Amino acid sequence: MDRYLDSDIKFVSGVGEMRARLLEKELGIRTLGDMLGHYPFRYVDRTKIYRISEIDDTAPTLVQLRARVTGRAYAGEGRKRRLSVFVSDPTGSAELVWFQGIKWIEKRIEVGREYLVFGRPSFYRNELSFVHPEIETMEQALSRKAESGMQGIYSSTERLSSVLGAKGLYQIVCNTWALAAGRIAEPLPDALRAQYGLLTLRDALYNIHFPQSPELLRQAQYRLKFDELLGIQLNIQTRRAARLAKNNGFLFPKVGGVFNTFYNEKLPFPLTGAQKRVIKEIRQDTVTGFQMNRLLQGDVGSGKTLVALMSMLLAVDNGYQACMMAPTEILARQHFATIGRMLEGMPVRVAVLTGASNARERRAALAGIADGSVDILIGTHALIEDCVRFSNLGFVVIDEQHRFGVEQRARLWTKNEQPPHILVMTATPIPRTLAMTLYGDLDVSVIDELPPGRRPIRTVHYTDAARLRLFGFMRQQIAKGRQVYVVYPLIEESEATDYKDLTDGYEAISRDFPLPQYVTAVCHGRMKPADKEESMRQFKSGEAQILVATSVIEVGVDVPNATVMVIESAERFGLSQLHQLRGRVGRGGEQSYCILMSGEKLSKESRARLEAMCETNDGFRLAELDLKLRGAGDINGTQQSGMAFDLKIANPTLDVQILTLTREAAAALLGADPALAAPEHAGLRELRRRYSRRDEIDFSMIS
Repeated sequence: MDRYLDSDIKFVSGVGEMRARLLEKELGIRTLGDMLGHYPFRYVDRTKIYRISEIDDTAPTLVQLRARVTGRAYAGEGRKRRLSVFVSDPTGSAELVWFQGIKWIEKRIEVGREYLVFGRPSFYRNELSFVHPEIETMEQALSRKAESGMQGIYSSTERLSSVLGAKGLYQIVCNTWALAAGRIAEPLPDALRAQYGLLTLRDALYNIHFPQSPELLRQAQYRLKFDELLGIQLNIQTRRAARLAKNNGFLFPKVGGVFNTFYNEKLPFPLTGAQKRVIKEIRQDTVTGFQMNRLLQGDVGSGKTLVALMSMLLAVDNGYQACMMAPTEILARQHFATIGRMLEGMPVRVAVLTGASNARERRAALAGIADGSVDILIGTHALIEDCVRFSNLGFVVIDEQHRFGVEQRARLWTKNEQPPHILVMTATPIPRTLAMTLYGDLDVSVIDELPPGRRPIRTVHYTDAARLRLFGFMRQQIAKGRQVYVVYPLIEESEATDYKDLTDGYEAISRDFPLPQYVTAVCHGRMKPADKEESMRQFKSGEAQILVATSVIEVGVDVPNATVMVIESAERFGLSQLHQLRGRVGRGGEQSYCILMSGEKLSKESRARLEAMCETNDGFRLAELDLKLRGAGDINGTQQSGMAFDLKIANPTLDVQILTLTREAAAALLGADPALAAPEHAGLRELRRRYSRRDEIDFSMIS
């Protein structure tokens, strides 16, 4: 597209200053290009005209009918004034209702005249009605240019709809097209389009907004998805090539005494084959001279922390410091305790630094990393503070990396002038296809085995009717010396939902477990850090048999004696979070259980999630299903829903074939012209630039 498409949308007929401000505020549409990039989310068939008697609960969301106005009436006063227009055809009658724009409608409605009515049908007291429908005379409707009959429906907001309505937004798209149609430049070389059978960009944009046939709509969608994914792949592969072109990584040439002593004398259990494979991959990275940038995926309980520790010991053996950043105080302290215990008696000094560190602990940690006497520093976001200065940082581990903002991670690994090796870890399983898109600039390692002796967790789904049965089972487990988690989605009751809340749940459990031998601890995000720590200490030590919590305990809490995870209002959680919570049990040798509690009425999607949890413990299978149910989400941590990139039409989960083709295309293009400097690649440079705005944040590790 040329720069003409950067022109302000206010110059389009029907927009103006006020509507332009509203379009930008509500939909982020500022230019002609933005408007053409606002694609319909579905289409309706405008060739189908219903008879009134045909419209019932099974009718489409939007319908049109041909009817004659028989009368009109008014109700209410002032802002509550309402206009009702009564229409009929030979099969029945309906009511058209307007609460706004009444004066405008009054001028356009004539009793006795026939109109084409288009809108959303509803029934009130068994009478058919339409609120704020589109209307036009039959003369106007018959004079329209014959199209395929497919009309796009565009996403909007309540405020924008009250000003423009669906028809108004569609008309602005039409007017934008009239201005811009002749100014749409083709970014892809002809040879590339021919190779992949792609429409021109102009034809694709025309058919996405004004489909001439279902087949042309499919081709338009294919072309626009291809452009989006190609733009991202050009960014990823350009950045990866630039990183690998720099010979600036720390060299860890030796496997020394610290690593070997730990491996031979301190391992808590034999490494799995997958752990050995990943350590070997990391070891190979650190002797190439290039800076390592590796993602470590592993299901809950797969032993990622042990791999991270042994990798940090490689750095220590070669005279470098290492650090590990965890997302919560609880997890950072747990890592510190676990690693300290495993390294006991070895000449490796480990320190901890969190936001809750007291003055003495903080001074010791800061001084130790500055003078080099601390080998491994473990902490939370506190590690990225300006006052944290390492003597010789060579290896960085980010645990549960999706919990951190991109900028936070970047601040940590710029603690050196020369970039340290980076290992980012996640227990959120990422399907291969999505990892290709989100982490194309990283090498990916997967721990796909669990340590020996781990039993699969039995997962069952109960409704509230089985609560007495649940409490009986909890008593049985506690009587065997086991412990129980009970997790709630909310801390307190909410008017907006009927989900279970922690406050009422704690009271109910206290009533049902009143004996002195039953101690119930509480842990949630509003508690002071010291109080949370005390609750966790009680549970870890076995003083408390039950821990009532929110999902604050989702990541990293390790209590091998806990064998029951009860998740209240389980339909409230996504599959990934349910799987993470389930992973808090099953960490010892005893059989463990996950009990999913829900209400009786469940949506189709909620029921599918809970059934999947009961069917498998495989996090990668669950991740694939989660993506199909919810869309791609954001594993990179830059947003809570929707893609981490500015994708308007492509979905890496569903568009696997196109994703694969664009990876191949990007590799071939950059292989022949790494800088895309050739004149015929000018459009590709622009495509890469357009999709680098958010991509740069999400993918720029070290360059």
